Amino acid sequence: MTDTLHSANDSSATETSATETTAPETSVTYADGQGSADITVAVIGAGGKMGQRVSNNLAKSSYTALYSEASPAGVELIESLGRTVTPTEEAVANADVVILAVPDVVLGRVSESVVPAMKSGAIILTLDPAAAYAGLLASRDDIHYAVAHPCHPSVFLERTTKEEWADTFGGVAAPQEVIAALEGVDESSPVRELATGVISTIYAPVIAVHYVTVKQLAVLEPTLVETIACMIGAFLKEALEETVDGVGVPYEAARAMLYGHTWIALTNGLRGSNPFSDACHIAMDYGRESIVKDDWKKIFDDSQLDSVIARMLKIDAVRR
Repeated sequence: MTDTLHSANDSSATETSATETTAPETSVTYADGQGSADITVAVIGAGGKMGQRVSNNLAKSSYTALYSEASPAGVELIESLGRTVTPTEEAVANADVVILAVPDVVLGRVSESVVPAMKSGAIILTLDPAAAYAGLLASRDDIHYAVAHPCHPSVFLERTTKEEWADTFGGVAAPQEVIAALEGVDESSPVRELATGVISTIYAPVIAVHYVTVKQLAVLEPTLVETIACMIGAFLKEALEETVDGVGVPYEAARAMLYGHTWIALTNGLRGSNPFSDACHIAMDYGRESIVKDDWKKIFDDSQLDSVIARMLKIDAVRR
């Protein structure tokens, strides 16, 4: 199902300027009724954290969904939701799209049993770029390899319901964008159309699916959003605790000041909504000099990306 979103979503630099506060009307894809019953989608690891999320949306769609799970607890959970558990080999053999919703550290091993059983022309879809970038997935020339990762609802998304505010992760009520990689496939290909449809469904509600290369997706995550953005989020929590526990500022006062100024820092810094004051720039420069290393941009070097992903996957080195 597709609807129209009127929002302040910061969806694309090509769609809005940095100073605009609203985006054009945007079409949003919802899971309900999406797809067709003649397309079969198999979820491997359907009882896990991400497996449950994508399965919940597939269950609302018109796709024929097959749910596979190895752990007894996962099987019990799937069955408690009124869904049938299909043996992995059977699910994979019948699927047009196979979703590997398993932890990154076991993706390579799982793919070794899944890939040979897939039918020719099918799509294998992973939910994080690390294993694909590291060259860990079993290889076959007659299937298509896709990766798709959710952006999560934007901090600039105009939420209008309690359900949207509650959905901080995405995939339930708050619209989000998705970044995907499907290399070697023309953008007008039916394979691309199928991938986009399934990706939009499992992460719904979805505003747009943006296609990049596997390497570019790996630069986005982990480098941009985990190495930098998530680290800064955790750092802000540490700064709040030090302000309260180390300096003695009352928690509610420190929390209120930080939460409000985090919003204005993001909207000023990322969108140019309002200029920072001269005094603020002086304090910002002091903070950069005191906290940020001069060579911080080295994290964008290929060698650094390889090293971080190898550590994340608990392997000696990537194989790309």
